Amino acid sequence: MAPRNATASSSRAASSSISRPVKSNGIAGPSTIRNKKRAVQEVSEDEDDEEFGAAGSGIDMSDDEDAEEEDEEVDEEAFPEFDSEIEDDNEQDGDDETQEEEEELDDEESGSESGYNSSDIEAMYGEADEDDDQEDYSPITSPSSSHKELSTDEKLSKMIAKNSIKPDDSLGTDAKISRAKEGVGRLVPSKLVEGGYKREYDDYEAGYGSESSTEDNPNTVGNIPMEWYDDLPHIGYDVNGRKIFRPAQGDELDKFLSNTEDPAAWTSAEDKLLQQSVQLTDKELDIIRRLERAENPDADYDPYQPTIEWFTGEGNERVMPLSAAPEPKRRFVPSKWEHKKIMKIVKAIREGRIIPNKPSAAKPTVYAIWSESDQSNLQHAMYMPAPQLPPPKTIESYNPPEEYLLTEEEKKEWEETDKEDRKIDFLPAKYDSLRLVPGYKNLVQERFERCLDLYLAPRTRKVKLNIDPESLIPKLPAPKELKPFPISTSVVYRHPESSRVRSVSTSPDGLWVATGSEDGIVRVWDLGNGREVWKWNLKSGAIQHLSFSPYKDECLLIALVSGKIAVLSPLALVSPSVAANTLTHANTAFASSAATTKIGAGKDIKGVESIKWVRPNESERERGVLVYVEVPGTPKQVSWHRKGDYFATVASDASNKSVLIHQLSKHSTQSPFKKLPGQVQKVIFHPSKPHFFVATQRYIRQYDLSSQTLVRTLQSGVKWISSLDLHPRGDNLIIGSYDKKLAWFDLDLSNKPYKTLRYHTKALRSVVYHPTLPLFASASDDGTIHIFHCTIYQDLMQNPLIVPLKILRGHKITDGIGVLDLSWVSGKPWLVSSGADGEVRLWCS
Repeated sequence: MAPRNATASSSRAASSSISRPVKSNGIAGPSTIRNKKRAVQEVSEDEDDEEFGAAGSGIDMSDDEDAEEEDEEVDEEAFPEFDSEIEDDNEQDGDDETQEEEEELDDEESGSESGYNSSDIEAMYGEADEDDDQEDYSPITSPSSSHKELSTDEKLSKMIAKNSIKPDDSLGTDAKISRAKEGVGRLVPSKLVEGGYKREYDDYEAGYGSESSTEDNPNTVGNIPMEWYDDLPHIGYDVNGRKIFRPAQGDELDKFLSNTEDPAAWTSAEDKLLQQSVQLTDKELDIIRRLERAENPDADYDPYQPTIEWFTGEGNERVMPLSAAPEPKRRFVPSKWEHKKIMKIVKAIREGRIIPNKPSAAKPTVYAIWSESDQSNLQHAMYMPAPQLPPPKTIESYNPPEEYLLTEEEKKEWEETDKEDRKIDFLPAKYDSLRLVPGYKNLVQERFERCLDLYLAPRTRKVKLNIDPESLIPKLPAPKELKPFPISTSVVYRHPESSRVRSVSTSPDGLWVATGSEDGIVRVWDLGNGREVWKWNLKSGAIQHLSFSPYKDECLLIALVSGKIAVLSPLALVSPSVAANTLTHANTAFASSAATTKIGAGKDIKGVESIKWVRPNESERERGVLVYVEVPGTPKQVSWHRKGDYFATVASDASNKSVLIHQLSKHSTQSPFKKLPGQVQKVIFHPSKPHFFVATQRYIRQYDLSSQTLVRTLQSGVKWISSLDLHPRGDNLIIGSYDKKLAWFDLDLSNKPYKTLRYHTKALRSVVYHPTLPLFASASDDGTIHIFHCTIYQDLMQNPLIVPLKILRGHKITDGIGVLDLSWVSGKPWLVSSGADGEVRLWCS
């Protein structure tokens, strides 16, 4: 232990270093109290360091004392409440107080020699040290027990010896800073300033929880547009302020080669700060894959892990509150900011800018009852009122008419019917007066169901579409802009005894009209004046159908009767050249001895009569009958090929020979079908291709005659096809049906109808295109003829335009049959129609 005088002198020096002036009135100032507290802390620290070996390690306290003096100076400046007068008084009394302190220290030294009172030191230092040491170092030896074992002199000697030891500069550690604390740093001698110190810190490695995102990025320019460095050779600066020069950039060819040759090129990304490609790690690629699949980017995250009840679960119950801190004072003190706001409102009320309890404007007592409702009473935009109950009916009356009352059989049937299937929910009853009506037993049940509907059934607001009806009608040109077309009757060709005229046909030169009636006579009429100029009595029953040849250099007319096809020609009415061509065409085959009939490609079909081409006798040839063709069944329709040599006939009752194709120049007949797909109704040749259309009851099949294959099958969408015609261009087709429909097919568009028209009220009998003009017509059993305009565009992207033009009325309905057949006059907008009333009419424009 050091000598007593050394101890006393050092103690005096220590006490003088921490002494401060005391107020003249004997009360210690704030700085004095603070110094005493620091002295207590120093004593407690000395004791702790002595017990745990801090004194022996040579920890320097001089720096701490210097720091304390600086803190005292800062503290004195931090209290502006001490004015300059008090500071002057303290400076004047400083010497006296210092002298008094030295005397007090002398008294303490003398007291310690004669037996120092240890209770004073324990009261000042011991109790505080014991509490702090017990909290901080409870696992180690108790400082209070070791403190009691040492005498007062030993304690003071240790404290003085500790403060008098010079610290070791090589350690570079402050007495109050432990090396074990990370992130605080240590003092080391500075190489730049002589005698100075600098603080060093340990290297810190940023981990997953680091708040900084730029540890590994050498470019420290931050989040700025990198276009600012486009004109500069560098791209930024590192942490030391040195320029980071732009790396070498490859061209597009280099990028392409790297993408094709490097298998890991797709896992790289461009770093905008460094302006170079950076390889992504496996963890980053996994995050990208998870984001693409809309999953959580953290692979360790389990969205379905069980819920942990931290405060209410089993074993985690909390008895004490989470925070037991007392309520702050501000909860019980009126807010000064609210006071300011209130004062502003009070000032505005006094100035009249705010009028409290302002009376509302009085509403007029008289108002218009039919005007719009008041704006204040309008419902919310999403408000939907409940539907009203239906008004009561006559059957619900207490005194309904007799016809509303049920009979006994009806009551029994009503009772046996399920509740869901009953038309009414009650039995009507009749009472003489209203006072005799009993209570309704289903009232509560019906009210309950009504309430269920009100709050369970969803409500929807029906939006009324304000659509102009004119906008739904297609914009079509006016009929007067599409003239000429037939509008009225010009000539009427009346047949004797009003026999039905089943078929009508016009010559290709537009001069003659041929008609075939049920009396078995074929008549030829002058188109202009309606005079009958020629007739043939075939004496084989009703004329089923007839048609002029489309070849203009000849005048051939085919008429169909039961079991026979007659080839006719009014030779006296045509020019000699036309007559010569007609006779040559029809009689050439008779001059050849090899004139035979070909059936089924030269093979006779068993069980069916052979088809014969028969030459009429001399008298019939003089009257214009050129050839007879005997066929099985009754042919109902004939269709010419555009060249006038081939024609096809349809006989529905001739089984597999119902469709026959005849060649007039060679007197040959072919049966193109060994087995028919159904009952054939109509056939027609394509105007420009070797195609053949066959209409069955519901389908239209298109065949290629050159390759003998099926091209397509058209689905009509009707129940029974009655008529068929093909446009002169060959790319559009119309059909009529017995179920009052007219279907238009665009062969370039679809196998289904492009348009389906239903203007007639009865079955359609005939539909026909005009050979040269954009017109077509339809005839029906309702006695009317509908004229349509049809424009077919060259552009395949534009659909045909169909415009209704005129309804022609003139034929009478006889036995439920109206107009039977139609035929256009070649080169003119005229139409010839035949009806069941025995009349043939010419309609002109």
